[in-house]
Amino acid sequence: MERRPPDLKAEQQATLQRARYSYTLLAQVFYFSMDLFAGKATTLSKAKLLEIFAGVPYRAWGLSHYRRMTRRYGDRELVRRSWDLVTWAREAQDNEIWHLFVIDEKMKEDGEKNAWYLTPPIPALMMGVYWGLARLMAWLNMDRAFLFNAQFEDHAEHNYAQFVEDHPEWDTEPVASDLVHEYGDFATWGDVFRRIALDEREHMNHSFDFAGQPEHVVDLVSGDVVSGDGTSQGP
Repeated sequence: MERRPPDLKAEQQATLQRARYSYTLLAQVFYFSMDLFAGKATTLSKAKLLEIFAGVPYRAWGLSHYRRMTRRYGDRELVRRSWDLVTWAREAQDNEIWHLFVIDEKMKEDGEKNAWYLTPPIPALMMGVYWGLARLMAWLNMDRAFLFNAQFEDHAEHNYAQFVEDHPEWDTEPVASDLVHEYGDFATWGDVFRRIALDEREHMNHSFDFAGQPEHVVDLVSGDVVSGDGTSQGP
């Protein structure tokens, strides 16, 4: 038996039909600030900004937990939990940087320039502020930090699902970029962005698991196991 790739269109529709998580006040302020800064409408430039932010907590957590394992290497239970977190954080930040590469390829293909807020050193300054926030939340309460990240990823998943809905022409635009094909084997740009949305759901699910709230995990609506030659999509 081999895993069958999810039905990306079915997963996108499931996302659009699912209510967003009930965001905390801090999360609402964060999203409002992003809309105020980059505009309410989702654009490729704004998606880039989202991905620039997305990898920050994973890098911050990975660094802090490496240090924790170095200091308390004799505590096997702590080391195991930290190792699991670091392993996931590495995979998640790699996945988020792939999203950034893919979005950049789409912008190049469309001949679209970066918005003003992606001009250096603005992204670096924003990342620095978010890095400090991520470290502070993790220091105060790690479960709360995971929960905030789950909200961030839920927000991203819904935004990408709606982004594809707003661009039906992407389902007729073939993917020619070799770099994008390294991310996954997709026929159209619509499916590329549906896969990104599903990646964000997976990040959200892991965040809920680490926060000790598995009841909020959202499963696939499409089948995932068949016999035969099924192959998996994704990076």
